[in-house]
Amino acid sequence: MTTQPSADARRTIETVFRMESPRLIAGVARIVRDIGIAEEIAQDALVAALEQWPREGVPDNPGAWLTVTARRRAVDLIRRRENYARKLAEIGRDLSDVAPPQEPADPEDIDDDLLRLVFTACHPVLSAEARTALTLRLLGGLTTPEIARAFLVPEATVAQRIVRAKRTLATKNVAFEVPYGPDREARLGSVLDVIYLIYNEGYAATAGDDLLRPGLCEDALRLARVLSGLMPKEPEVHGLTALLEFQTSRAAARTGPSGEPVLLRDQNRSRWNRMLIARGVTALGRADTHATGAPGPYVLQATIAACHAIAVSYEETDWPRIATLYGLLAARAPSPVVELNRAVAVSMADGPGPALEIVDTLAAEPALRDYHLLPSVRGDLLLRLGRREEARAAFVRAAELTHNERERELLLRRAAEAS
Repeated sequence: MTTQPSADARRTIETVFRMESPRLIAGVARIVRDIGIAEEIAQDALVAALEQWPREGVPDNPGAWLTVTARRRAVDLIRRRENYARKLAEIGRDLSDVAPPQEPADPEDIDDDLLRLVFTACHPVLSAEARTALTLRLLGGLTTPEIARAFLVPEATVAQRIVRAKRTLATKNVAFEVPYGPDREARLGSVLDVIYLIYNEGYAATAGDDLLRPGLCEDALRLARVLSGLMPKEPEVHGLTALLEFQTSRAAARTGPSGEPVLLRDQNRSRWNRMLIARGVTALGRADTHATGAPGPYVLQATIAACHAIAVSYEETDWPRIATLYGLLAARAPSPVVELNRAVAVSMADGPGPALEIVDTLAAEPALRDYHLLPSVRGDLLLRLGRREEARAAFVRAAELTHNERERELLLRRAAEAS
C-alpha cells in the first residue's frame, strides 16, 4: 500500500521540482530529442520523488537526484524502442555517459542544455502565442491553469497551444541546438521578444481588474537573468535584462493604496527600488562592454529607462536625450508605438505643440486605430494646450478602448477633470 506524502512534504517536493524542471527537461531533451517526451519523463521523476522522498528523506542534492532519475528513465525508453541502435548513434554517446552517478551534472553541460531549450521553445516555426505559452511552461515552471489565468484565456486554449507547439517541433524535426551565425541572430530576437512579451503582460495587463501581474514580471525577469548568464557576450541580452531591472524597480510606486494606477510624473521616487536600479546600471554596462556596433533595440530602450531611473524628478529628467534615443530606436526598429513614446518625450523637451503634430500624424496608422494610449497621450497634450473639451473627448475615447478596468477608471477621472 503506497503512503501518500503529507501536504508539507508535497509542497516541498513540488517547489524543488518547479525550480529544477527547466534544467531537468533540458537535460532529458538532449537525450530523447523531443520536448514533449522530455516533459513527460520529468513528470515521471516528480512522481518517483513523491513516492520515495517522504519515506527516505529529501536527498542532499535533490536536483541531481531528479536529473539522474529522469535520465535513467530516458535511457530505458530508448532501450525499449525498436530503433534503439540508431538512436544511440544519433546521440553519439555510451549509456554510461547518459546515466551518471548521483552527483551534480557539469554546470557547463547544464547551461548548454538550458540554452538549447530556450532557443527550441522560442523557435520561429511556432506562433507568438505558442512560443509564450511553451516558454512559460518549460522555463517558467508555470502550470497550464496559471498560464491561462495570466493571459485571461481558457485553460483549454493554453493546453492546445502547448500540445500543438510540441507536435510542431517534433513534426518539423526542429533540432535541439543553439544556432550560430545569422540563424542565431534571428532566433535570439525571437527569444528576447517572447521574454519581453511575457514581462509586458505583467507590467501593464491588457485586460482584467488589476493593472499589474507581478508574477509574470518576476518570471520574465528571472528568464532574462538566466539568459544573460548563459550568453554573457550578447549585448542585447544584457540590454533586455537591464530594461526589465529598471522597469521592475518602479513597481511599488506604480499603484496607489487601492490598486489605482499612478502616472510616472506623480510617482513617489523614494519608493523606487535602488538595488534593482543598480542591477540595471550594471547590466547596461555589460551591454556596452560587449557592444561591437550600433546599439540594438533593447539596449536603446534600457538606456531610455536608465534616464528615468537616475532622474531626481519627472521635470528634471533628461527629456532631450530621451527624445533623441527614441529617434534612434525608431530608425533601428520602426514602430508607431515608438513614435508615440517619442512624442511624449518631445512634449517635455520642446512643448506640447510639436508633440501633438506627431500624434495627429500617427492617428492614420492602422496599428494604432484601437490603441487606447494614442487618444490618452493626445488628451494630455490637448489639456496642456488649454483645449479642455477636446482633451475630455480624447480621454473618454481612450477609456472606451482599454480593456483594463483600472486604466478605464483613471482615464474617466482625467476626462472629468478636463471638463
